[in-house]
Amino acid sequence: MKMPRALCSIAIALMATAGCDRGITAVNAQDMPVDSLVAAAPADVGLDPVQLGLLVERIRSGEYRDIHSLLIVRYGRLALEEYFNGWPADSIHTQQSVSKSFASALVGIGIERGVFEGVDERVLDFFPQWVDSLDGDPRRGRITIEDILTMRTGTDYREGFPGSPHDQLNALQTGWDRFWLERPMVREPGTYWQYDSGGVILISSLFKQRTGEHVIGFSREYLMRPLGIAGDRWYANREGHPHMGGGLMVTSRAMARFGQLYLQGGRWGDRQIVPRDWVEQSFQRHVTFDPPRGRNVGYGYLWWILPPDPRTGGDYIYAAAGFMGQFIFVIPEHQMVVTVTAGARTRTDMQRPIEFLYSDILPAVRDGN
Repeated sequence: MKMPRALCSIAIALMATAGCDRGITAVNAQDMPVDSLVAAAPADVGLDPVQLGLLVERIRSGEYRDIHSLLIVRYGRLALEEYFNGWPADSIHTQQSVSKSFASALVGIGIERGVFEGVDERVLDFFPQWVDSLDGDPRRGRITIEDILTMRTGTDYREGFPGSPHDQLNALQTGWDRFWLERPMVREPGTYWQYDSGGVILISSLFKQRTGEHVIGFSREYLMRPLGIAGDRWYANREGHPHMGGGLMVTSRAMARFGQLYLQGGRWGDRQIVPRDWVEQSFQRHVTFDPPRGRNVGYGYLWWILPPDPRTGGDYIYAAAGFMGQFIFVIPEHQMVVTVTAGARTRTDMQRPIEFLYSDILPAVRDGN
């Protein structure tokens, strides 16, 4: 089964947007607790074990190269957990731009806890000390938190080519926030989508302006630990500013937990970790792409919106996606979460997880749900 053209186009777009690209980092997460996701045989949750087994064998044989892990959770039960190419189950893995979807969750939690008033707050209001030294373009003063979340900031922040503004920011050891705020404005905020990791990286500075600290401690207190995730790491600069665009490292099981959290409307056990309305807003189509990406592909609050299972035409699929082939797919129609980690270096290999999601995993759903 060939990947639909719209998916191929969005996969190619993802390949050009390296969130951090510091390479794969394998760190033994000794403090990672035993995962509470209960294991189940694929057939027990309505998945075809033969079809999934063939996919696993094709990955092992090298047909899908550079895959490090594949996990499938259905009905809250871990139906498949496989690791490849020597990748250990208990090691944390670079998330690249999957980090952005975690950043989105933290903004939602921050609004609920009073750190932010809402998504309409203007970004420049957080930095009054710098206003007079910027270029005075009035459009900059109209950028909101929502514009960052939907990648419609209007700034001249580009990435995916040598020497890009994103490469320049990544090379800095200090001043990430100032660098982004000084980028020229090229469009009215909220009117045009352009991939913008720099705005997402700024989110931690927004937290710091309100709480006095960067967001790592807040993340662990209100998201990671309540979700049972330990051993997480953030790549940060010398100021302690975490790279929220691509610097998170967690285990594959932690990715599955995060996806399951969103599948459950932000609730984990008896605790509402992420507000339900924030999950709904994050999965709402704030941006619809024109061809060649396809009208069936969209963007929410730092989540991609992908076409539904082509066999049913049901609910959309939501994806946290990162450079080198990192993915969390949330599939409400089938009550399923699929996570992939990889170390792919070519565009073709980086798009493989989207390809086999549609060609192998969705068709493995056998119970009609």
